[in-house]
Amino acid sequence: MILSCQNICKEFVEKKVLQDVSFHVEDNEKAAIVGINGAGKTTLLRIIVGESAPDSGLVTLSKDKTLGYLAQNNAVSTKNTIYEELLSVKQNLLDIEAMMRKCEEDMKETSGEALDALMKRYTDLTHAFEMGDGYSYQSEVIGVLKGLGFAETEFSKSVSTLSGGQKTRVALGKLLLQKPDLIILDEPTNHLDVSSISWLETYLLNYKGAVLIVSHDRYFLDRICTKIIELDQTKAMTFLGNYSDYAEKKKMLRIAAMNAYLNQQREIQHQEAVIEKLRSFNREKSIKRAESREKMLDKIERIEKPTEVNTDMKLTLTPYRESGKDVLTVEGLSKSFDGKNLFHDVSFEIKRGEHVAILGDNGTGKTTLLKILNEVLPADSGKFTLGTNVEIGYYDQEHHVLHPEKSLFDEISDDYPYLTNTEIRNVLAAFLFTGDDVFKLIKDLSGGERGRVSLAKLMLGNANFLILDEPTNHLDIASKEILEDALNSYSGTVLYVSHDRYFINRTAHRILELTKNHFVSYVGNYDYYLEKRDIQMATLDEQIKKEEERSGASTTSASATSDTTASKGGALDYKAKKEEEARIRKKENDLKKCEARIAELEARISEIDEEMAKPEIATSSIKLQELAKEQDALKVELEQKYEQWETLAE
Repeated sequence: MILSCQNICKEFVEKKVLQDVSFHVEDNEKAAIVGINGAGKTTLLRIIVGESAPDSGLVTLSKDKTLGYLAQNNAVSTKNTIYEELLSVKQNLLDIEAMMRKCEEDMKETSGEALDALMKRYTDLTHAFEMGDGYSYQSEVIGVLKGLGFAETEFSKSVSTLSGGQKTRVALGKLLLQKPDLIILDEPTNHLDVSSISWLETYLLNYKGAVLIVSHDRYFLDRICTKIIELDQTKAMTFLGNYSDYAEKKKMLRIAAMNAYLNQQREIQHQEAVIEKLRSFNREKSIKRAESREKMLDKIERIEKPTEVNTDMKLTLTPYRESGKDVLTVEGLSKSFDGKNLFHDVSFEIKRGEHVAILGDNGTGKTTLLKILNEVLPADSGKFTLGTNVEIGYYDQEHHVLHPEKSLFDEISDDYPYLTNTEIRNVLAAFLFTGDDVFKLIKDLSGGERGRVSLAKLMLGNANFLILDEPTNHLDIASKEILEDALNSYSGTVLYVSHDRYFINRTAHRILELTKNHFVSYVGNYDYYLEKRDIQMATLDEQIKKEEERSGASTTSASATSDTTASKGGALDYKAKKEEEARIRKKENDLKKCEARIAELEARISEIDEEMAKPEIATSSIKLQELAKEQDALKVELEQKYEQWETLAE
């Protein structure tokens, strides 16, 4: 056993957070602490690492064992480069290596007993260097940096110039390289993309020490953990197995606990009714019997009502009206930032009722694409078209739909003035805002609280096309499950970006992966994506190679089309091929429309020439000016149509 917590109690302003919390972590064990927001998870971690003292109880770390802790948003602050900051963890090896080099230089000018002593020192240093894996520390540092999503071109960046999320990744890298006997991580996946999370999972699975994690990433917990410690109503309960095992066992226990609670409540109500009836008889014998029953009732150990699942927050998403079959058509969309091409010539379609998840590494342009579709950002080129009766509901990470200076109450009432005060309070209560909380200003809320307000507005909007950017960020597991259930019962269309693989697995019908400036389609959930990804990537690489051979263009300028990237090679699914055929048919129709408009413009320009030649027109300067102005405008449009025709004809 490496860690023992015994009867930990903690109270804040007369509110019990932890009460008699006890559990232990074995050597090399991978354990997780779970619970709703506010259950005391982070408080417990701070007590374990000594940042906070318990009111009572004991935390014991085994003798001579080391502990490393990464708190939420724990960012490093330094002028070092990213590489130098991680390399600083290996300072003892750097010092030994420097001493070895010094010995090598001194040996050239030393002889006799002094040389013997120097060689012995060199041997000792070499042994210490080898025992500390000195010959592999540089590759280890590089491996951790790449695993956490840093490109080699970023290694020389100063840490002081990084975002908060990037600094947290640097802090995580340092902790992993320190290799303590017990690693404690608080929400380690918050600032990692999917590929980095997968790398971290593999790293921790193979880690020789013990790991204790607080995380809302259920897919991550499923892969890593063999023990779940649940905090619920100030108490702790331990479950063996991963998150799915815990969820199933917890469900059974919750049902049993609720049944026991309800049975006891029925018995109490029955006894109270009997006591009241006996007293109503107003006879000495009946009153004594009533008093006897009261004493027995007072001695009963009351069962506390169990926490009910999915009752804290209710989310119902109902489209006001049904959209047309074609919800979104994207054609030739491109976007670059500071000379970096995020995506180029992207084309795809989304049909009514589809739930589509966009995957991709950080920085590939997923959020940018959503902002373009919601007209928050302009595209560099290309266009997108919404179908008939499509009404967008947009949820973004920055919560642009919120007004910082408004209160929660005003945020809802101003946008939905037809709601009564009671209805507004009920909506906010469904998202855990009660009492005076409704008068808090938006600017004073945490990220998670703003997320809940945005979801509340989304619920009231009755949109039939939801565009969501990381909707599960800052939500606890129970709230995520509520959102999942709401989306699964939602009859509208959904397009979202998420790193939450469990959420994607439960809600996605199709996945679009943004990789190598291309979109690749997978008709299925996250498990299906994992199963087919290697095949699709091989097909994509072959397709890119053929494109480069044909055009001589670089990978970044290759045409990127969702669902059709590799379809020319015949490897993508049937649905993708059908969508490609539909896209081609649309372009053919556009070509016909363009040709028809050109004919109209040419005919009208000729008509104007004839009109201007008429004697009654030629003598009227005002009429001539009007016709000349109209003709000039038509010629400009005609020139544009000629260019459009050339593009379509290609």
